[in-house]
Formats: sequence, C-alpha cells, structure tokens
Amino acid sequence: MHKQYQIDMCNGSLWDKILIFALPLMASSILQLLFNAADVVVVGRFAGKEALAAVGSNTALINLMVNLFVGLSVGTNVVVARDLGAGDQDSVRRSVHTSITLAAISGTALMIFGVVMVRQILTWMSSPTDVIDLATVYLRIYFFGMPALIVYNFGAAILRSEGDTKRPLYYLTAAGVVNVCLNLFFVIVLGMDVAGVGLATVISQYISSGLVLRCLMKDDGPLHLDLRKLGLDRQVVMRILQVGLPAGLQGVVFSMSNVIIQSALNSFDDAVLVAGSSAGNNIEGFVYAAMNSFFQSAITFIGQNYGAGKTKRVDRCAVLCVGYAMLTAAILGNLAYHFGEQLVSIYAPGEPEVAKWALVRMSFICRMYPICGFMDTMAGVLRGIGYSVGPMVVSIMGGCVLRLAWVATVFPVYHAPASLFCSYPVTWSATGLVHLCVFLFVRRRAYARAVERLSQPEAVSGS
Repeated sequence: MHKQYQIDMCNGSLWDKILIFALPLMASSILQLLFNAADVVVVGRFAGKEALAAVGSNTALINLMVNLFVGLSVGTNVVVARDLGAGDQDSVRRSVHTSITLAAISGTALMIFGVVMVRQILTWMSSPTDVIDLATVYLRIYFFGMPALIVYNFGAAILRSEGDTKRPLYYLTAAGVVNVCLNLFFVIVLGMDVAGVGLATVISQYISSGLVLRCLMKDDGPLHLDLRKLGLDRQVVMRILQVGLPAGLQGVVFSMSNVIIQSALNSFDDAVLVAGSSAGNNIEGFVYAAMNSFFQSAITFIGQNYGAGKTKRVDRCAVLCVGYAMLTAAILGNLAYHFGEQLVSIYAPGEPEVAKWALVRMSFICRMYPICGFMDTMAGVLRGIGYSVGPMVVSIMGGCVLRLAWVATVFPVYHAPASLFCSYPVTWSATGLVHLCVFLFVRRRAYARAVERLSQPEAVSGS
C-alpha cells in the first residue's frame, strides 16, 4: 500500500519527480506558517494585546531551541536516503529505529529543560514585566509538546527519504485544523487565553506525531517501525550527528545573527519601521518556505543517488534543484514585492507608513531571494553527498560573521535601515559562491568514495 507514495529517485526522469516531491513539501511549510499565524490572530483578537505579545514574542526563542533538533532530522533524512539508495535494508531498519529513539530522547530532554528554565530565560531576555507571566505559562505548556514535535520531524524525514512527502502533508493538515478549532474553543468558549493556545498547539503536535508513528508501524517495507526494537545503534547515531549536528548548529547561529540584526533595527527607536520590517519578514517567510522545499529535495534525491553510486544523476539533481529554487524565489519574491501593499494591509490595515518600510525591506531581501535559493540549495547538495561540516563553517562565516562585521563596520557609516537590509544579499552571494567552490573541490573525491563503498557493501558507513 505504501508503494504508491514512493518515488524512484535513482531511475528515470528527474525534473518531474523533483517537482512531485517538492510541491507537497512546499504546501506543508506554507500550511505550517498559516496555522502559526492563526494562533497569533486568535489570541490577538479574543484575548488582548498582553496575550498577543506573550505568544507572538516567543517565536525567536522557540526557533533558537528547536533548530538544533530539526537539524538532526536532516541527518536522519540523509542517512536513510543513502542506505535506501545503496539497497542496504538492514542499515535502513537500524537507522529508522535509532532515529525515532533519538527523537524521543531529544524531545524529552528539551521538554524538561524548557519547563524548568523558561522563566529564567525570559528574564535574561528582558521580557517586559506585563508579559513575562503570561509568556512563562504559554512556553511551559508549549514545551510539553516538544517530544511530539521532534518525533514528527524525524518521522517525516524518514518518510521523505523514500520520496513520500504527501502523507506528512496530510498529517500536518489534520493536526493544523484541530489546532485552529481547539484555539477557538479554548480561547473564546473557555476563556483560557495563552494557556488555551499553548494547549491546542501541544494536542495538535501529538496528533501529527502519532499519525507519523502509526504510518511507520504499518509500513511493510524497510521503513517499518517495531516499537519493541527501539534503541540506539552507536554507528547510526554517529552518522546522523555527522550530518545533522552541523546543520542544527548552523540554524542556531543563524537565528542568533538575525536577533543581532533585529537589535540594530530597534536602535532607530521607530515603531513604524519595526512594524514594517516585521510585516515584510512575515511575507518573506512564505516565499522562503516555498523555495526551501528544493533544498530538502536536493538532500533527499542526492542522498539516494549518491548512495546508489549514480554520480551523473547527482550532478543533474544538483542543477535541477538549484534551478527550481532560484526560479521559485524569483517568481514568488517579485510577486510578493509587486503586491506588497495589499499583503502588508493584512498585517497592518490602514498603515501606509508601515507598508512603505515593508516594501523597502522586501526590495532588498524578497526580490533578491534567488541568491538565497542558490546558497541554501548548494548547502543541501553538499549535505546530500555527506559533507555537512563544510557548509556549516561556510554558512556561519558568511551568513553570520560577515553579517555581524557588516553591522559593526558598514552600518555605522551608512546608518540607515537600507544598509542593514542590504547585508542579506551581500552575505548570501559570498556564502553561495564559496559553497559552489567547495562542491567543485570535493566532488571528484566524494564520487570516488561512493563507487568504492558500493564495491564493499558490508562496509556501508557515513562519510
């Protein structure tokens, strides 16, 4: 039954299969953004501005703490995809059971840390006194959903490794609808404000993770999950960490660099500017989510073909995924900019000054997203062939260190918001070009290793 969701990535045409794989991923990411926006809208309209601030102001903190573990799920995707491509079913089974075990342990550890430390973290972040109590309640409830959130991400990564992006979309949609309905019930009917939004989110997360686990348990192929066989295989853990840990650390550092940029914007002490930048950032999020689906596609398609030793297909996958990402970013980014005023009016109706600053930001960032698409997808190409530390170092140096250097040197000379916004395409360009050079440098050696590994199937291991 599950075969209808599989994609044969190692044979036949690629251009259509990449699209079939990427489009449900794209829809999943956009739906997730819409459901998150619904949380903020419900609490803002029916629970007051303090509750809105308590929920809406914690996105950066949550992302900072979750990004590391979402990065580990990238490692799971690469490891399982490469084992599938190599036809090593025993390694696939060990990878599946180790991944789910690792996800459950990581999620539980993050839950305990978050519940215990959240008040102190909010204090360190100088959370406003009229918001900190509500924010603490919301985050403590939210962190009870961490085991489910991490398990869902790992389970979805396992399904993606064989080309199945449709069922994770179905599960996310079902859970998201439940989330919105429970938001309305808990907040409007029961008057639970932030506690209601947090509880609705946690319940929906356990629904989505339960559906993914059920799917894996019913699978009749190598992805079959048997709860009695859960456990950690040291070799598999090391392979997952080798790819996933650098990806997670990169996400954490990027989140920190964006906080620095936001702090520089806040230095203008202009609420309209900050509101406009926030609105533009939210709109850009949808474009980025669509574009980023081809980053995920590159990891999976290249992982399978690399595992199968089909190096010419690896090259074709890289070209197609980079091309699709840049084309998607160019079309959607320019459309978003063209209809920017109308889109900003959804966030700030009747505020032309807010729309003006949003368009300034989008002119530098949203319209330049093809450069970001090139940078991100090239990092995905490198991770697909097992090189994860390199992209992490390059991304941190280009996307973080160079960006902070810009804030420290260029920004004081050209002290204007446009100067900050300009730092994004500049750092994307530098980082993307270095990613390309690294790929060209390691390509021949990596391909030779792929062929050599296939000649010794008993020695399959992470690179």
